[in-house]
Amino acid sequence: MLDFPRFDLSESSYAVAMMADVTPAWREVYVAILDGLLERHTTHWAAIDWLTQIGHDPDRERYPEELARLWLPPHLVGRYDMPGWTANGIEPWGLAPDPVGAKGNLFFKGWFNLMLGFRSYVSRDGRWRQPFDVAGYEGQSFSWTHDGINALLARQWSARPEGPHCENTKIWPYCLSAAGLGLLMHDTLTGGRDHAVFGEWVEIAKRKFIGLAGSDRVDWIALYFDPIENYVHRAGPTAGLSVSIYMLPQDRKLARTLYRTAVDRIGWSDPEREVRTLPDPRFLILGLVLAREFGDDVTLARLAEYSESNFEPAFFGEGLDDFGWFFRLSEPYPRGQLNALMMMAEAGPPGAWAGLFTHPNLEKFGQPTVEGVDFPRLGVCAASNDMAAGLLHVRTYAATSACRGASTTFRVSLLPDVRAVVIRCDGTDYPRWRVVGADTIEIDLDVEDHDLQIRWSTGIGHAGRPDLGGTMRGVGGGHRPARERDVGPGRPRGQTGPGAASVGTVHGRRAPGGGISPPPCPCS
Repeated sequence: MLDFPRFDLSESSYAVAMMADVTPAWREVYVAILDGLLERHTTHWAAIDWLTQIGHDPDRERYPEELARLWLPPHLVGRYDMPGWTANGIEPWGLAPDPVGAKGNLFFKGWFNLMLGFRSYVSRDGRWRQPFDVAGYEGQSFSWTHDGINALLARQWSARPEGPHCENTKIWPYCLSAAGLGLLMHDTLTGGRDHAVFGEWVEIAKRKFIGLAGSDRVDWIALYFDPIENYVHRAGPTAGLSVSIYMLPQDRKLARTLYRTAVDRIGWSDPEREVRTLPDPRFLILGLVLAREFGDDVTLARLAEYSESNFEPAFFGEGLDDFGWFFRLSEPYPRGQLNALMMMAEAGPPGAWAGLFTHPNLEKFGQPTVEGVDFPRLGVCAASNDMAAGLLHVRTYAATSACRGASTTFRVSLLPDVRAVVIRCDGTDYPRWRVVGADTIEIDLDVEDHDLQIRWSTGIGHAGRPDLGGTMRGVGGGHRPARERDVGPGRPRGQTGPGAASVGTVHGRRAPGGGISPPPCPCS
């Protein structure tokens, strides 16, 4: 199912939202990326399974025995559709031409709603709260808004506490956990209470879909539940990794139980055992991300070392300005889904993924903001406000090395008093700027590594706005100084952004990509 084109879109959005939290005063590039992902999610190709897999699978009597044994109810083999076959049109639901409005197809609308939440978290321009069209069956189109999709999902979930289904007739805890995050983000942004349905569902899941063994272990987890057949298709506890990543911001205790059981069962947490994984590296990547989120240094170090040795990290592209993991697939470009998940293990501080939901930075929308950056020629690896000092800190670099030294400009908007602005660049006073609006200045710069301090207030706190506390809210909880959040788009190895990833540390060493030395950079 993860081969469906839309999963390239949804899984690419997670690290984008995390990176936007690293440079809260510069987000425009992330808005553009998320818009591109969302625009594609409205097309026929995003919903191709729902729009073309009509009725029962005509091949279901001929499934290979090994696949049937793995995925199907034993007593229904030959009379049951393989997971991934949507079966749009079967009874009791009938044909649903709208992939959003359907009573099922949760794995379309649930992840779509989560992506829309990320977009609204990065920008408040309200674009996706206005009507847009979604491609439907046989050339039809249907008008939706972010708020409308969220409200529909909440209504459908309330009507069916066990959760809406994905394919007809399967309910997946994996998909529902992701859909819950979309409701949570919408509540965060609007003050709503739609996420309450998820808390009720978790209690049902603990009774029906998760084989809890005491308070800290899991014996099995449901891949899917068929309410018509009243059948739970069970998998071993290691399958809980896929649910844990989405459960983490919503029920940390349960997420930790799922994670801990899986890594202990596989042996990743045991220094005496060899690290092993499936041919598909996805599950090890999830373990890597979760180990960092939970602060499990032993598992993190082991999986980081494995990924460094086996996932083929390398620079590529003109000027070797881009970075990715090639996974020994002998392909010219890095795989999108796998690289997007790997970037989650490197973007921002530990806890950055859960922090998007548990410690969201909403104050950024009213603070001085960098705009009009000529990316990908010029990159920004730090951009955040120190509200107590009245200071915007910006670090730049040559994102495209061939453009180093070229002239460029960018703007800073939402300044409380342009007359109070004083700029220093690389430690000296900097006069190459001008006022271009009531709250906006424009700065001339060359494409190069620079450290700018833009002082916009001589007093304490934001003139005309409340003082928000001295340093930017860190995504991992608490507060982190701006200087600790130095990553940005297009950065060579050592920084995070489109086509690249930053590196964290494990016991003082760089990981996962610590074996590759990046070019010199003041942002490192």
